[in-house]
Amino acid sequence: MDSSSQFHDRGNNNAHRGPIDSVIEQIASYVAAPPEFSREALSTATLCLHDSIGCGILALSYGACTKMLGPTVPHATLTDGARIPGTPWQLEPVQAAFNIGCMIRWLDYNDTWLAAEWGHPSDNFGAILALADYLDRNPKNMWVPDKRWTILDVLKASIAAYEIQGVLALHNSFNRVGLDHVLLVRVASTAVACSMLGGTQSQIADALSHAWIDGGALRTYRHAPNTGSRKSWAAGDATRRGVQLALWTLAGEMGYATPLTAPRWGFQDVVMAGKPIVLSQPLGCYTMENILFKVSFPAEFHAQTAAEAAMKLSPTIRDRIDSIRDIRIYTQESAVRIIDKKGPLKNPADRDHCIQYIAAVSLLHGDLTAEHYEDSAASDPRIDRLRDKMTVIEDPSYSRDYLDPALRSIANRIEVIFDDGTTQSSEVHFPLGHRRRRAESRPRLLDKFQANIAQRFDPRKTQAMLQLWNDEPKFWNMRVSEWMDLHTMEYPPER
Repeated sequence: MDSSSQFHDRGNNNAHRGPIDSVIEQIASYVAAPPEFSREALSTATLCLHDSIGCGILALSYGACTKMLGPTVPHATLTDGARIPGTPWQLEPVQAAFNIGCMIRWLDYNDTWLAAEWGHPSDNFGAILALADYLDRNPKNMWVPDKRWTILDVLKASIAAYEIQGVLALHNSFNRVGLDHVLLVRVASTAVACSMLGGTQSQIADALSHAWIDGGALRTYRHAPNTGSRKSWAAGDATRRGVQLALWTLAGEMGYATPLTAPRWGFQDVVMAGKPIVLSQPLGCYTMENILFKVSFPAEFHAQTAAEAAMKLSPTIRDRIDSIRDIRIYTQESAVRIIDKKGPLKNPADRDHCIQYIAAVSLLHGDLTAEHYEDSAASDPRIDRLRDKMTVIEDPSYSRDYLDPALRSIANRIEVIFDDGTTQSSEVHFPLGHRRRRAESRPRLLDKFQANIAQRFDPRKTQAMLQLWNDEPKFWNMRVSEWMDLHTMEYPPER
């Protein structure tokens, strides 16, 4: 059993007062007393927040998303509740977390983390923004009264949430046992939400014990034959659960000492066949500094460089499509495992997680947008003709560099072979949005943000949001409620 010293200040009625699982203790200690975060991390978190809200606003253009949003039951809004960007709704923070998290994640366009486990740490903004906005609007609340919540508070909470999710993902591969990465969203959101509500280190540990006891979400909905839209709202559901567990803990619900390591009944024995859950490095701000942005197109991130490589090839081959004999996609092992798909693709959720579909569209159009996953675009017969000619092959060097913490590449190479035996190929190691291409990405991220918010807001509001993009000190000192008010609409999105 990997456990360490016990807490002596546990305020709740706990089932066990013995040693606490080491991983839970380390996370609780980190959140209760975080280190000083780097300027790079804070600036990157600022980009993440703007980008995430932009992705959420864009998602409001899709009825499949908006049908999931709003209060739990019709008209159940809350005066001085947390605002839902792009809507008139104000909701209690649990349901608000679901709404914001669902919007951000819906189009698979928000930032990404790739390691032994992959995921999208910006999903945690659902919990963070919902709580910060609610608490800022209700300064006489019972948890942290009279606190002025600023965007800087949101950024610091996001760095912590990203780090918990990201470091847990470095060497713990939950997908290999069929679990979905939203498990880590639930864990990170629970820890940060409990801290935001004024929880002590021991209370944060209690809340975390429940997050692990909840177990994991099956990846069933991400893979054939069951690929579906749940993958777009599962993260919002995880953030909602994180806020709820934090609130229950602060109400006095008991925690558990060894949800991970308990023999037979703990997470490690039940789910991981006895393999220990580890934190492979100290918690700081590594994840935020190395986060990956989806800058130009919405696609599962293992395929981002495949799309980029295909777009480079597109101008010279799109007029020779009928003379293509074979297409080979050389990629990392993770991509082979999760997005190598043959046969019919049933819906947009299926298509945006198919490396062959992404490559085919990028070759044909030299571009890739959310609309390319819809049924109307997918009906183009040339897409499946190209898919049928594709072979996906692991390149061991790509797999090695993918896991190298000094590189963190996500390489793909596309080789097109024509009937006459001639070939054309394109290779991309680091996608636009990688830390190594951050300076190149920043102006493109601004273009993306501007295009996304223009989908819903008038030029006056759009200009006000853009001004904050370029003024970090003003943005960081802004009240959360004031910033969320800037995103208010007088009418709800169509369902």
